Amino acid sequence: MKMTGKEYRTITDVKGPLVFLNKTEPVAFGEIVTLRLANGDIKNGQVLDTSDDLVIVQVFEGTAKINRETGVTFMGDVFKLPVSTDLVGRILDGAGRPRDGGPEIVADEKADIIGAAINPYSRQSPHDFIQTGISAIDCCTTLVRGQKLPIFSASGLPHNDIALQIARQAKLKDSDEEFIVVFCAMGITAEEYNFFRSDLERTGALENAVLFVNLADDPAVERIITPRLALTAAEYLAFEKDYHVLVIYTDMTNYCDALRQIGAAREEVPGRRGYPGYMYTDLAMLYERAGIVKGKKGSITQFPILTMPGDDITHPIPDLSGYITEGQIVISRELHQQGIYPPINVLPSLSRLMGSCIGAETTREDHKSVSDQMYAAYAQGRELRGLVAIVGEDALNERDKQLLDFSGVFEDQFLRQSRDEDRSINETLDLCWTLMSSIDTKYLVRLDQKWIEKYHPDNRE
Repeated sequence: MKMTGKEYRTITDVKGPLVFLNKTEPVAFGEIVTLRLANGDIKNGQVLDTSDDLVIVQVFEGTAKINRETGVTFMGDVFKLPVSTDLVGRILDGAGRPRDGGPEIVADEKADIIGAAINPYSRQSPHDFIQTGISAIDCCTTLVRGQKLPIFSASGLPHNDIALQIARQAKLKDSDEEFIVVFCAMGITAEEYNFFRSDLERTGALENAVLFVNLADDPAVERIITPRLALTAAEYLAFEKDYHVLVIYTDMTNYCDALRQIGAAREEVPGRRGYPGYMYTDLAMLYERAGIVKGKKGSITQFPILTMPGDDITHPIPDLSGYITEGQIVISRELHQQGIYPPINVLPSLSRLMGSCIGAETTREDHKSVSDQMYAAYAQGRELRGLVAIVGEDALNERDKQLLDFSGVFEDQFLRQSRDEDRSINETLDLCWTLMSSIDTKYLVRLDQKWIEKYHPDNRE
């Protein structure tokens, strides 16, 4: 790393996590900076903005005790992560330092953490089905290798349990290839961190995982680089070492709040609800680093988790994430309060790439037909619950009664699974046929007759 060797004491102002100093030499955006305090302590930072007469530096360890006597040295290089296969099985902090008490990472190379979105020309269309073992996802919002599929959740809901279950169970159908899980935690509590770590250790999944952990009491500015470190590690493992990588972020809301905090410190003009206007671009720079590159064996699949403030799906964070990503899985507070796990509401959930990975060659020939019918019958049953509350169940005809009963069975037997239950796609689809057998076939209008003859329980030998 090139050092200029010059130390400057030209700090003019300190605001939140930012230090403002008069420009002293040409510096690059994203350049690494060291700050030496009067007592000899060293802090690290990064150039956030540069102009002809002012440099703004964001300080990762907080700006306490920084004053005009603090010496600032520009390192002449950008932030880089040491990468190698030794990352697998390790727990690092939000700045890439070991948190598990182990040795420093011995680097094969050092990779620039800023990275870039995958060039659309070099992208390969995703088409490989990922079996998560969770029926609601596998049947109705199917996950494809190389997809970015966020979980829209809210405070107090079991999104972390679902993410861990996916991390443990995700696999390619009819393949022994294991996923490497890159777990990126931003602003989580120590209790959540201990839960993640103990679960991954208990199940042995930690051996195939890399954890980047920024806790709630760590500097908020560190949260800005944590997902970039995680994605840099994922890109190295996927595109240099040919692994299939599953990247799970939790919680993107904490990341966006850190963006808002820094924007306020820079006195930027705020956008919706105080978030910076460039938040869409910033999120896209992270999400678009998922995918499959032509000619490369590896892939990156992303599972961002975000908690919707006030359970509001129109909030800027889920709203912008929905534009960039390829669908969403929505966690329902109503289902959670009924004691159903996983409480996935399939009605507002969708996977935009689902059509490319279901069918005879990947899942099963009846998958689309079954998924459409299950969705339609459940949606109609849910609507009828509101009607029954007004006119009573006696006012319903035979078809409506069957659909109303089906909505309850759907939640209790299809959605409900244990946290360690790993259903294959065939088990999930067979379960769908068993549950739909409670409805007369003349009402199953979205099922092809040939599939009814082949798969309906009444027609099986």
